[in-house]
Amino acid sequence: MTRKLFGTDGVRGTANTAPMTAEVALRLGLAAGKFFSRHTGARRVVIGKDTRLSGYMLENALTAGLTSMGMNVLLLGPVPTPAVGFLTRSMRADLGVMISASHNPHHDNGIKFFGPDGFKLSDAAEAEIEALLGAEIALAAPAEIGRAKRIEDGRGRYQEYAKTTFPQGLRLDGLKVVIDCANGAAYRAAPEVLWELGAEVIPVGTAPNGKNINLGCGSTHPEAAAEAVVAHGADVGITLDGDADRVMILDQNGRVADGDQIMALLAARWADEGKLKGGALVATVMSNLGLERFLQGRGLRLERTPVGDRYVVERMREGGFNLGGEQSGHIVMTDYTTTGDGLVAGLQFLAEMARSGRAASELVQSFETVPQMLKNVRYAAGQEPLADPRVQKAVAGAEAQLAGSGRLLIRKSGTEPLIRVMAEAEDPAILEAAVGSVVAAIQDATA
Repeated sequence: MTRKLFGTDGVRGTANTAPMTAEVALRLGLAAGKFFSRHTGARRVVIGKDTRLSGYMLENALTAGLTSMGMNVLLLGPVPTPAVGFLTRSMRADLGVMISASHNPHHDNGIKFFGPDGFKLSDAAEAEIEALLGAEIALAAPAEIGRAKRIEDGRGRYQEYAKTTFPQGLRLDGLKVVIDCANGAAYRAAPEVLWELGAEVIPVGTAPNGKNINLGCGSTHPEAAAEAVVAHGADVGITLDGDADRVMILDQNGRVADGDQIMALLAARWADEGKLKGGALVATVMSNLGLERFLQGRGLRLERTPVGDRYVVERMREGGFNLGGEQSGHIVMTDYTTTGDGLVAGLQFLAEMARSGRAASELVQSFETVPQMLKNVRYAAGQEPLADPRVQKAVAGAEAQLAGSGRLLIRKSGTEPLIRVMAEAEDPAILEAAVGSVVAAIQDATA
């Protein structure tokens, strides 16, 4: 069974434009209600959202669809995506829903589902839900219609849990921390957790207005946090994205450490402590070759998956691994969380600072990266540029250029109409030529 509506992270698109309309959200509520009641006898759903203006519309539409199927809906309000995963399980819900387009601009939005175990649904489960969208769905009897109510302490429950992931006996007293919440879902949770653990907190991106999420701030735009770190003489910066499931770390000089560097630090520490299960880290095909070499030098393995934190988590669960993530900043620690959690990952970095007494600049670069270049080419609906002979010829030529000295990865984005062209090579000239030739061919094919 194939999926057309669902991408690598749920359903996503421009708000009030198919598929991100109230009508589709209503149908998704019906289909999800049918799917889960059929498989689990479901009655309870938690719904969280980020701070996008369109979240109100989609929340109401989903609630209408789910309650009409007899499901009781608990509305969490603005909370991080990992909070939904956590609360789905801790509140014994049968289904969790997060309304967010993650790092995308405010005019986009998305819907992603979590099962009763707190993990994102599999491709197969999403395909079944999608298949139900076009089917006739019997609604609940009038006396069986579900109820909906606001839950006021959902964010607080998540915050208290997040603090338990910080090692006992350690505090953040004396550390000045910039926290950039991207005007998104963690705009209250993250600063409060850091302050309660003892840090002096300098907040950035904590004034959401429905339209400024990820706008010039957050993990995809760390410049604002870097400026704040330097201006305030902070010890470290933590930048989250709109739904707080990814993180970038900045040292005291404003230098950025991506997910690969954070995972390298954690993998080495956990291996030394005997906590790294399976002797491996799980990451995607996008992770830098330098990370793989770093792990190999310590007798550890890098298990690669397709792009998407859901595939990382699936491999972790299959292999019994407990640490994985993406270069983009999704860090998954299944000892603590069921999905990427930017705040909890940031706390692990701060714990290493507190434990070792070392400056952030000594911790943000565990390995030398192999030069890597990533370029995105937008295409129009209905176009299939990767099937164009000109593009295929350019790809073959680039692979020949990189043979033995690097690698080339071409893929469609699962969340936007983009072709992502990524290559690595020790020689920057070869790297630029290889990527440039493929990008030019795609641009010709989409002109």
